[in-house]
Amino acid sequence: MIHIVLPAYNEEAALRPLLAKIDKTMKEHGWTYRVVVVNDGSEDRTVEILEELRAQYPIHVIAHRYNRGLGETIRDGFEYVVDVAVPDDLLVRMDCDDTHEPKHIADMVRKLNEGYDVVTTSRYAPGGGQTGLDWYRRTISRCANLLFKLVFPVPGLKEYTCGYRAYRVGIVQDALRIFGNKFIDLKGLGFTGTLEKLIKFRMMGARIGEVPFVLRYEQKLSTSKVVTSITTLGCFILIIKHCRNWGGKEGMRWEQLIDERKRRVAGSKGESAPVGRALSE
Repeated sequence: MIHIVLPAYNEEAALRPLLAKIDKTMKEHGWTYRVVVVNDGSEDRTVEILEELRAQYPIHVIAHRYNRGLGETIRDGFEYVVDVAVPDDLLVRMDCDDTHEPKHIADMVRKLNEGYDVVTTSRYAPGGGQTGLDWYRRTISRCANLLFKLVFPVPGLKEYTCGYRAYRVGIVQDALRIFGNKFIDLKGLGFTGTLEKLIKFRMMGARIGEVPFVLRYEQKLSTSKVVTSITTLGCFILIIKHCRNWGGKEGMRWEQLIDERKRRVAGSKGESAPVGRALSE
């Protein structure tokens, strides 16, 4: 099964077109799926529209009474999926504003079937791109990705800041066992968690890959939630915390658990089932 996590805050205009495209993509490939919408205290008609759409699509809604931010929203969505899924299921995290086209899920599934644990979409891979962004956002994004590539090098990876990713549920289950509530540590610092998750999987020795996609920012049907100054601050704090091993005993405990996982994975003789095959059975 594919579990699609959508963080939603005031997305009344985007829900209908996005859910229709997700359903179309899933049916084209014969995949069983569930959409997990984490409503982060929306103040528009998001709640009403979700109630209507639940009659059409397989949707599970997690509700925050108040707006808590992207970090806590993603954490709650991931924790729910980990509780209901099996290790060979697939977790996809998309934005809920209709800027991420669901057709790219198929490319990520193929990449996972090559043996990757985490696959991110990339504007900077050959064939990728972005439309509808002004020069300032394009420049900031490019500079940030170059910085993260320097500080957190992952072979072949060019995109660190896009949240549109696919994961085998098993690697997420392991991450939550190792890091607990600090899987996303900097929850109150804007979109920092998007980078932090990637770093934590890198620490675990996960195989991380990317596929090209085009960010369609002109399709965005809600106002931007990004506060550049807060996210920038969060990223610099993240770099410092990582360089300091997240502080003493806690970092040492994580290293021990990561080493145990690596030995377990290396000693395992079984192989993960191809996602596409497993989902179509």
